[in-house]
Amino acid sequence: DMSLPSIRRPQSVSVAREGWHGWDDYAQFYDWESAQTVQRRDVGFWQRLADRIGGPVLELGCGTGRVSLPVARTVEMVVGVDRSSEMLDRARSRLRRSRYGPRVKLVRGDIRALPVLDSGPFRLAMAPYGILQSLLRDRDLRETLCSVAGVLQRGGTFGIDLVPELPTWGEYQRRVSLRARRGARGGQLTLIESVRQDRDRGITTFDQEFIERKGARRSSHQFSIAFRTLSIRKMRNRLERAGFDIEAVLGDYRGRAWDSRAQAWIILARRR
Repeated sequence: DMSLPSIRRPQSVSVAREGWHGWDDYAQFYDWESAQTVQRRDVGFWQRLADRIGGPVLELGCGTGRVSLPVARTVEMVVGVDRSSEMLDRARSRLRRSRYGPRVKLVRGDIRALPVLDSGPFRLAMAPYGILQSLLRDRDLRETLCSVAGVLQRGGTFGIDLVPELPTWGEYQRRVSLRARRGARGGQLTLIESVRQDRDRGITTFDQEFIERKGARRSSHQFSIAFRTLSIRKMRNRLERAGFDIEAVLGDYRGRAWDSRAQAWIILARRR
């Protein structure tokens, strides 16, 4: 509701000044939370797309390897780029446990200015589950799209998955969002979350506190992560300016056509 008052957040939580702030702190909880929220709903989509288009494949914001590793079952080479060394450490641990790990190369870098990648040029670039929405300024988005265009083959595909419900999130303070055990040997983990909306800038900020209880021990971790609302119209416009042609706009992970009520907003674009 536009009339909701702004909520003052705890002073102990740092402000997310850039989209990448908070992700190092989030790394140790990311897999636990995603297993209960997005789960693996999107993974099959990216596997099928990679199988159809072929490799090498580039993933932007690969994080802990949640998507990169399953995609490596379908192509010979996946390169994952992420700015967070904490996320990449967890991805490396995941790769070591998998027979497909050797097919994945992890690179620490900024997606706004992709490093020189000797595995390119790529046939497919993936931006799963709202990763481009962590780019909080138009300039950041423009630089990223141009950077991706520079490492894709001509005719290569850029797949983008946007989270549509960000602007509909109501503001609230310190709500228990999730509570579950952390693995067979882990303790009880509770996520206490606050949400702030900056509607002028189209930015939704999640102030998160993860509280873990294991026996008599209790630990608390606080940080903020922020995401920007991006419309299909805006993304199409920015992609076309960066040298892409729109191939398809999908409304779910099974390939249904997009409409404004779609549960997922997926854009497939082809580099000119």
